[in-house]
Amino acid sequence: MDRPFLRVPGGATVTYGEMDERSALAAGWLRSLGVAAGDRVVVQLPKSVDAVALYLGILRLGAVHVPLNTAYTPAEVEWFVADAEPAAVVHDAGSLARGLHRSQPVGGVVERGPEDLAALVYTSGTTGRPKGAMLTHGNLASNALTLERAWAFQRTDVLLHALPIFHVHGLMVALHTAMLSTCEVIFLERFDTGEALASLPDATVMMGVPTHYSRLMTLEGFDAGACSRVRLLISGSAPMTAELHRAVARRTGCRVLERYGMSEALMITSNPYDGARVAGTVGFALPGVEVRVCDDDGAEVVERAGMVQVRGPNVGPGYWRRPDATSESRTTDGWFITGDVGRLDGDGRLTLEGRATDMIISGGLNVYPVEIEQILDAHPAVVESAVVGLAHPDLGEAVTAFVVPVPGTGGSGGGLTRELAGTLTDIARFKHPKRFVTVEQLPRNAMGKVLKAELRAHYADLFSK
Repeated sequence: MDRPFLRVPGGATVTYGEMDERSALAAGWLRSLGVAAGDRVVVQLPKSVDAVALYLGILRLGAVHVPLNTAYTPAEVEWFVADAEPAAVVHDAGSLARGLHRSQPVGGVVERGPEDLAALVYTSGTTGRPKGAMLTHGNLASNALTLERAWAFQRTDVLLHALPIFHVHGLMVALHTAMLSTCEVIFLERFDTGEALASLPDATVMMGVPTHYSRLMTLEGFDAGACSRVRLLISGSAPMTAELHRAVARRTGCRVLERYGMSEALMITSNPYDGARVAGTVGFALPGVEVRVCDDDGAEVVERAGMVQVRGPNVGPGYWRRPDATSESRTTDGWFITGDVGRLDGDGRLTLEGRATDMIISGGLNVYPVEIEQILDAHPAVVESAVVGLAHPDLGEAVTAFVVPVPGTGGSGGGLTRELAGTLTDIARFKHPKRFVTVEQLPRNAMGKVLKAELRAHYADLFSK
């Protein structure tokens, strides 16, 4: 098929037919490495056309794609590899390119059923230990077909793709909907405000995270003229403030469509394509998906805050080799417990109000505080620490560390801050605190639990000053 697929600004445009050929070569290369159906393949690569071909080649072989954030350090990757036990690890773009050039293509596609595993996407857990969310071919197919219809994708669309492809948003939401409609994709290697703005006049759809839109709002050229062809701006991976939602609409004439999803269940809800897109809400359950909100006793509630639960063909079977975590995430009647607190109105529209856990979403990326706190607490000049997310105009939430220094160590100065920053080199940069705040003690309840909510409330305006 000679229809254009991935258009790389300043580079070549790859057609759907050429991508089919490249994926066959990728499958051949993997087969030469001993990869077979059901095997895991860990991938940590920069965003590229070849990386997309590799993903499709993995699925072509019936193997399991295990994407890793490119910011993860070697020490972090080592843990993921030990847990996934892959047949192959691909982390060198040069080796991939050479493999594609030299391999023999695999004809056809290994047949897999809807219950067979297609991907393993690692996400943070309640203890800070990453968990591999299992996604089947049935999960991917059902969600992609639903989104293509819900968002009215068509062959004439041009999708502006500035997302990374190591998580479900950029890889399985954006690319799957594009491929189903065989539309063209402007494939940016990374999000750059200038490059994104320059590409917008050619686009009809953009998918992004709130940080992308807040950064575009700093440019005078982000206006109705730049968005003259755009029929849909989609935002997800983190909550968008109602203020930003309204500001984008005033500037561009486009009301952002917010949706809600997660690694374990792909997309769950969406504001309507045709209908009111209410700022601060994430819309209604997608067709075929059920959403409910339950109180602490497990009773279903409406117009009251509670735990968001979901059921449907989009929900994965559980966590890789973690039957305990899988069991804890399911109700006795089979609903998946998202860990998010929300409120359903009488019409079924969902508003998210927070997270039951302390996980931080900074710039659309998940950060779990325990991992950072363990490193900070190991420093000899630190008594204890607490890491929280505070509202940030650009990132949505900024990782913030509150540190109680050992008396007499001079911990209130910048020296300790620099030392603590230096202890975090083995974790990805996006997890590093944007601010260190020294305090005499951390607030606690009668049971001794740190009251992170008090820290969030007292320092709520830290990044707006």
